[in-house]
Amino acid sequence: MGGSAVLMSSRVQDKRKAKYELQHIVRTINAYDDQSYACVYQDMDSENKEGVSISKNIVNVCGDVLKKNIGSLGPLVLPWREQFLYVISILCYKIWSKRTSIYTPNFNRAFEHFCIHSGGRAVIQAIERNLKLKKQDVEPSKMSLYRFGNTSSASIWYELSYIEAKGRMKCGDRVWQIAFGSGFKCNSAVWKCLCDVKPDNTTAWRDTIHSYPVDIL
Repeated sequence: MGGSAVLMSSRVQDKRKAKYELQHIVRTINAYDDQSYACVYQDMDSENKEGVSISKNIVNVCGDVLKKNIGSLGPLVLPWREQFLYVISILCYKIWSKRTSIYTPNFNRAFEHFCIHSGGRAVIQAIERNLKLKKQDVEPSKMSLYRFGNTSSASIWYELSYIEAKGRMKCGDRVWQIAFGSGFKCNSAVWKCLCDVKPDNTTAWRDTIHSYPVDIL
């Protein structure tokens, strides 16, 4: 398991010290659906030992709740052009009896960095494929999973630290953090960088960042 801590403030005078400004939070939960609710569930096994069971259809459940989350987040962050193309594609899809495909918005027009919950390779790959992200977009997620394993919701902060350690975080950059949890739920947080972030020699990546990225299957 991993761990992280974030110091936040609502005081205007602290903006000069802050690295990031929180712009949006969107929370989606599918607890009303039995399949979603039981997807990640704490229970007793056949040997009467308590543990957490993860359903085989977790990728499908994850995709469904992510789609709903994006539906709420998209209008807040996407440029008007991307929203227009998406709406037009839906209309065409309905008019021409599903013979056309629905347009996938280009989220690279809204964000420079992505921090995807690294609970497993299948989840990262599914989001990469469905959102048509670039290789570098999912690099922080894949390298965090490779280096630290499944650190649960803390993984998105290991990934943000990876981006900073690589010296990629610049003033004005926008970050999309996506995390998942039992319920089944999806949380999105959108941050704006307020300054050029220099690599920090006190982070979890301090002595290994030069070795990444690595080639993985």
